[in-house]
Amino acid sequence: MKILDQLPEPALDAEREAELTQQIDHWLAHMTWRPDFARWRDMRLWQERYQSERLRLIERYGGALAGRRILDLGSGMGGTSVALALAGAYPLAFEYNRAYCDIIRLRAARYSLPMPVLNGAGEALPFANGTFDLAIAWDVVEHVQNPAQLLAELARVLKPGGRVLLTVINRFAYRDPHYHLPLLNWLPRPLAEAIIEWRGRSKGASDFSDRQKLSEMHYYTMAGFRALAAQYGFRVGDIREDRVQRGEGSATGLKGRARDALRRAGLAHAGYIAYRTFFQGTYELLLVKD
Repeated sequence: MKILDQLPEPALDAEREAELTQQIDHWLAHMTWRPDFARWRDMRLWQERYQSERLRLIERYGGALAGRRILDLGSGMGGTSVALALAGAYPLAFEYNRAYCDIIRLRAARYSLPMPVLNGAGEALPFANGTFDLAIAWDVVEHVQNPAQLLAELARVLKPGGRVLLTVINRFAYRDPHYHLPLLNWLPRPLAEAIIEWRGRSKGASDFSDRQKLSEMHYYTMAGFRALAAQYGFRVGDIREDRVQRGEGSATGLKGRARDALRRAGLAHAGYIAYRTFFQGTYELLLVKD
């Protein structure tokens, strides 16, 4: 299993690195309120260095990476696509934001990777039926205009038995994954957005057009997303639930002690379901096309 515990040394070019840093910083300017902003920024500048766990997840639930053609739908700033290419896969980076496409190309150029990067919407994929047997879509569903059409397109371009690893935001997440504020998702959206504005965490002051509000994003309960995916021939598995049932995973502090106590009492699965329903921010899911 070739996973990137250590990256090859990039061929750094001062002019290219300056351009890449400038472009990435432009998209991070509205997030300076984060207490961990410096570290978080580094994780965006060198995103490909932080993908080992994600690649292990893709390989475990999607199959071997080497020589594999993988659709990275909504590839963002390209860290996962570049890491996949460095691990021997053949990713196709597909991204809606044109500026992000430029960032992906600059990131791939660090390693002289001839990686294809396409610009377009996930609701209208320019691929023939049955092109892929594996796709990933991290942090995508909540942002598209039409999640149902996105799933329809994924079902179309996947082969029978094809798999998608994707994330979905919990409609009742205790702490919102985008704004990092508690209880937002238990409030009416207008009130939640007023709190976001009051706390200075909106994108309204940013000088770019990607200003999607909370009320414009698509969050789901687990049951709601499973029902939607089933309409397009997908069976949905919860990756974290699978790991709990296998007795995997670890945690420290109070959370770790609570998990250990539930395991000893034989209630680990029930405890996870409660956690997923009322607290968890992001579902990590495996979709299998029937």
